[in-house]
Amino acid sequence: MSIETPSGPVSPYAAGLRCRCPRCGKGALFAGPFSLALREGCDSCGLDFEFVDPGDGPAVFAIMILGGIILGAALIVEFRLSPPLWVHVVLWGPVTLVVAFGLLRLLKGLLIALQFHHKAEQGHLD
Repeated sequence: MSIETPSGPVSPYAAGLRCRCPRCGKGALFAGPFSLALREGCDSCGLDFEFVDPGDGPAVFAIMILGGIILGAALIVEFRLSPPLWVHVVLWGPVTLVVAFGLLRLLKGLLIALQFHHKAEQGHLD
């Protein structure tokens, strides 16, 4: 199920992975291209991003995915090329930082879009 807009339905997966507004799919979600800070709201449709609370979810998923990617790549490099230890230190430090940042942006955008799509909010006691 997806949200209906005048231009058609917006997939929460497409909007989230493109880091776009979960309602219209057009406005940017983050303050800049190299930022994890959210904008106040959507420039295109005016949706207020006050509801957003991804918590630690993106970080947990990023750690698990990143661990598998980097460990697998490091093992492949080690067993195929057998480089000295300093090559691993110089190579995997920057690669880990870049991949972690990219994964955090994608996963945070996806989680925000899914929260909007499913109308997730804090629990309330009646």
